[in-house]
Amino acid sequence: MRERIDDLQRDGYKLIQNPDVFCFGIDAVLLAHYAKVSKKDMSILDIGTGTGIIPILMYAINKKGKYLGIDIQKDMVDMASRSIILNKLEDFIQVNCIDIKLYEQNFKRESFDVITCNPPYMKVASGLKNDNLSRSISRHEIACNLEDVIKASSFILKEKGKLTLIHRTHRLVDIMELMRKYKIEPKRMRMVYPKTDKSPTMVLIEGVKLGNIELKVDKPLIVYNNDNTYTQEIYQIYGKNNLENI
Repeated sequence: MRERIDDLQRDGYKLIQNPDVFCFGIDAVLLAHYAKVSKKDMSILDIGTGTGIIPILMYAINKKGKYLGIDIQKDMVDMASRSIILNKLEDFIQVNCIDIKLYEQNFKRESFDVITCNPPYMKVASGLKNDNLSRSISRHEIACNLEDVIKASSFILKEKGKLTLIHRTHRLVDIMELMRKYKIEPKRMRMVYPKTDKSPTMVLIEGVKLGNIELKVDKPLIVYNNDNTYTQEIYQIYGKNNLENI
């Protein structure tokens, strides 16, 4: 395995990754910053955690909460577990190999305050699937689909708990329809634009279980300036050295 250790530019935290399998992208970082952790004792579940980047970054950002990352791929769980040990975060983050479709067998009803997920973007019938199984599972709805994630989240979340996703904009209607179907009300949303003169490509969205009807749309997040340099907000979120690895 061609593993490497990357510096996350946050309090010395590092992440073990394998570029032959899958490495995190800017979408995971944006989600980690968008999700809210307001209390020290909050319980946070990250579905499809992969290398564990989202719970590790969320803890680094907030210094609050207890995190559980789950993934169906044993090799990814092993890699994430070693990153947690490397960063001495065993008291705050755990990772388990769990199929989210089996949520009733693995979770108590209404047991988490926050759920995050950077789900596979592509439906199985769309796009070219990669020959690498791990990459395909990360990008295509092979192991689970959007409805699996939202249905399970409705069961696992406490009342007024929050589900925060990042996804492609073309799936926004699907996301909102499924959230309402499973009693998670869309409450907060932010579109991510490559440039000011381009259409948005990603959306950050937060829903509240049994929340009141009212959606707040945050200001757009712009990734690039017109000269193709990263915007100041992206530098602040991501870190200059990490941007060089995108």
